[in-house]
Amino acid sequence: MPLLLVLVFLNIAGFSLILPLLPFYGTLFGASSFGVACLFAAYSLGNVAGEIVWGRQSDRIGRKPVLILTTASAALTYVVFAHAPSLGAAIAIRIVTGFFSGTLGVVQGVIADITPPQERARNMGYFGASFNLGFATGPAIGGLLAVPALGAAGFHPPIYAAALLAAGASCWAFFALPETRPADAAARPAPRYREAWGFVGSDPLLLRLFLIAFCGIAAFASMEAIFGLWTARNFGWGTHEVGLTFIAVGGSGLLVQAFLIGPLVKRFGEARVIVAGLCVLASAMVLQPVIKLPVSAVVLMALLMVGHSLAFPNAGALVSRGTPPDRQGSVMGLMMASNALSRIVAPPFFGWVYGQRADAPYFLCAAMIGLMLPVALSVVRLRQQEAPR
Repeated sequence: MPLLLVLVFLNIAGFSLILPLLPFYGTLFGASSFGVACLFAAYSLGNVAGEIVWGRQSDRIGRKPVLILTTASAALTYVVFAHAPSLGAAIAIRIVTGFFSGTLGVVQGVIADITPPQERARNMGYFGASFNLGFATGPAIGGLLAVPALGAAGFHPPIYAAALLAAGASCWAFFALPETRPADAAARPAPRYREAWGFVGSDPLLLRLFLIAFCGIAAFASMEAIFGLWTARNFGWGTHEVGLTFIAVGGSGLLVQAFLIGPLVKRFGEARVIVAGLCVLASAMVLQPVIKLPVSAVVLMALLMVGHSLAFPNAGALVSRGTPPDRQGSVMGLMMASNALSRIVAPPFFGWVYGQRADAPYFLCAAMIGLMLPVALSVVRLRQQEAPR
């Protein structure tokens, strides 16, 4: 598990390093708020295909070779992204990067391989903590290395740093990470894509968890996409301020998942913690445009991550617990693909909404989370019905 967490940290630090830079990088190509949102969504478009393909391949050929290949390929795409000649090319490159970075389902397959079901929520929490540590570290590095005044050249150092982190993840997977796929998995045919869809669609609990994750991550990704634009409009912030905010965002998620999520799950169960996380998410979204102060912008963005960190690792843990070992890679990859699809659909739409009225995305996303609360409460009831069995 510690070896895997190092890999997650390196990979996510590289991915998140350029996130706060994208709104400002996009303006070099004359991108509107919709165009900037498309830069965010393009990565997730590649993620959809990547999570499905690599999750299934990890069930077939093993987790380790998939992780080595994908992280090395992602490193190359970052280098190409630094020299994108146009907005269209930058979006296309982000799609390819997203494809090779679509391995979170594979990572969760590794966790399922090595973790008993009753401990899975705790280890998913550790996975989330490593994710958030990378998410906090990456933007800080990116914000400090970027020099927007130099134009495109000012963005080369942070993007090269992202490439180095991805390359480091590939080397770590090659030299340190053992293969964890069950020994008898090679003798079984890899599950077909439609079988994973059928398995999820036939299970009322999994179907609800997929829906909650889809809508919740859509809202969270949309807040990420417009935050730089919203703070630049309201407070005159640039890459440094946004990068430093993302330190607080990642740090809050790290603290929740490293120290809080385990005791909460032990006391209340995963389903109830999901409900609490959705309530925190909705509250943070509503309050952001209401208070509208620089300090509150940082605090509420961090609180947004707290809600995210409570809800979605537990949703992933419940999906994993409800999935047999030979389908872990496929089903978890399908869940990550569904989450990535939400990042494709939502940010461009809410980027367009932002262009009409800057505060509207916050209220609309809060309403979407509110609609998921009855679904999450039904998950609590289903878990209570399953408990005797």
